[in-house]
Amino acid sequence: MIYIIMGVSGCGKSALGAFLSEKLGWPLHEGDSFHPQGNIEKMARSEPLTDQDRLPWLLKLHEVIERERSSGSDALVACSALKRLYRQILLHGSKAFPSSGPDQVGLPASSPDVCFLFLYGDYNLIQQRMVVRKGHYMKADLLRSQFDVLEPPLDKENVLPLDIRRSITDMAMEVEKHIVSLKSSPRP
Repeated sequence: MIYIIMGVSGCGKSALGAFLSEKLGWPLHEGDSFHPQGNIEKMARSEPLTDQDRLPWLLKLHEVIERERSSGSDALVACSALKRLYRQILLHGSKAFPSSGPDQVGLPASSPDVCFLFLYGDYNLIQQRMVVRKGHYMKADLLRSQFDVLEPPLDKENVLPLDIRRSITDMAMEVEKHIVSLKSSPRP
C-alpha cells in the first residue's frame, strides 16, 4: 500500500511521514527533495509555482510511486498534491494530462493500493506554524496561494482526512487503524 500524505505547506506532512515511517518501518519519500532547483529558487523568492512548474516534479513522484507499487512494497510519500489533476498525475503519470486525448477520459479517480492522507486545518493555525518554521525555502507568505488552488480530495479519491489540530500520535493511530482495516477486509 502507498500512502500519499498531502495538504498545504506547513500542515505537518513531513512530521507525520517521519513518525509513520519510523513506526511502520516503511520508506518515506519526501516530495520536497524531488523539486527541481528552479522550483526551490522560485518558492524561496516567494513566487507561487504554476502547474507547468509542478509537472516535472509530479512526474518524478509518479515514478517513485510506480516503483514502490511494482515492487509490492508499502511506502509513504509526502507531497502537497493540491489539485485533483496533480493527484491524477501521481496515480496515472502523463496519461492524466488533459491534452493526452481519449486515453485521459475515464481514468479512475483512485487506486485500491494508494490512499491519500489529507492533512487539513485552518489557515491561521498553519500560517502560525510556518512563521516559526526554520530552514525551509517555502515561506509563510506563499500559504495563501496554496489555499487558493487547493481542491480538497473527494471520497472517491480514496482519502483519509486528518485534522491537524490532533497530535501526530493521534493521527498516526488513525492511519494504523486504516491499515489494519484494509488488511482485514477481503480484496476483490
